[in-house]
Amino acid sequence: MENSNLMKAAINTRYGAPDVVQIKDIPKPEPAANELLIRVRASTVNRTDCGFRSAEYFISRFFSGLFKPKNHVLGNEFAGEVEAVGSGVSGFKVGDRVCGYNDLTFGAHAEYMRMPADGPVVHMPEGMAFETAAAISEGAHYALCDIRAANVQAGQQVLVNGATGAIGSAAVQLLKHFGAVVTAVCATPHLKRIEDLGAARVIDYTATDFTRMDVHFDLVFDAVGKSTFGKCRRILKPKGIYISTEFGPYAQNVPLALFTPLLGGKKLLFPLPTVSKADIEFLKQLAETGAFKPLIDRQYPLDQIRDAYRYVETGQKTGNVIINV
Repeated sequence: MENSNLMKAAINTRYGAPDVVQIKDIPKPEPAANELLIRVRASTVNRTDCGFRSAEYFISRFFSGLFKPKNHVLGNEFAGEVEAVGSGVSGFKVGDRVCGYNDLTFGAHAEYMRMPADGPVVHMPEGMAFETAAAISEGAHYALCDIRAANVQAGQQVLVNGATGAIGSAAVQLLKHFGAVVTAVCATPHLKRIEDLGAARVIDYTATDFTRMDVHFDLVFDAVGKSTFGKCRRILKPKGIYISTEFGPYAQNVPLALFTPLLGGKKLLFPLPTVSKADIEFLKQLAETGAFKPLIDRQYPLDQIRDAYRYVETGQKTGNVIINV
């Protein structure tokens, strides 16, 4: 007989390669007074999960634990059903289908997770599949944060490098929603797919070096961190902005973000990502209207999550990799 007080979860108690992740039975959590207990139906493996699991960037250890992970169950995106509610919770009830994002305590790579009811969790769009709802938040909230930091306006010219990733594909759609004219950069097999997301122009990086084009942009958004401010300066307008999702070679993007805005011309921004319930509600509404549709690449069951990590770390995924729990 199954023990109803236990659940299956993907556990990592030390930093390292995907093999550090193990599927184990652990105690099922109980919701605190202001929390929801969510029966997770789908999650994702994304760059955030990979970074916190590997601690490849040492700076991440200041958030995840200096010598070993403090959160043993990763998974920041989720979709599922409310299993129980803590006392005093309003706005949610048992059986509600919900989705959201949690990069503070994680926990979505398990059958059950706790989530603050006033945190970034919302009711799922009506009729949406769990695997789609689970992919609404991670890449899109990073894209949204950077678009807001650059104060993108309707009619502005924006280039998105890495348009096939979770962040890049969301950025193309969000920028289109805000009225920007989007030039997207991706590999040959994906040109039509990215054009269908709303890009006015799609560039095949295997045939064209976008940093050598005779076109100038209000914003160059590198959603994969493969370029640099130095290489992209020539395609920025006089007050143009460069944003990357990575620290850059020798972590150069941090000091550049401190002093380039002081010079009054072309500048690099490196905004710290934030997320709120209102952000997830906004992304949900865009998904409901069809203005934003997260791309889905592959799907894995929870017990194959190490294979999912390995695939994500090839850097070849298109959109999101789903974990079915």
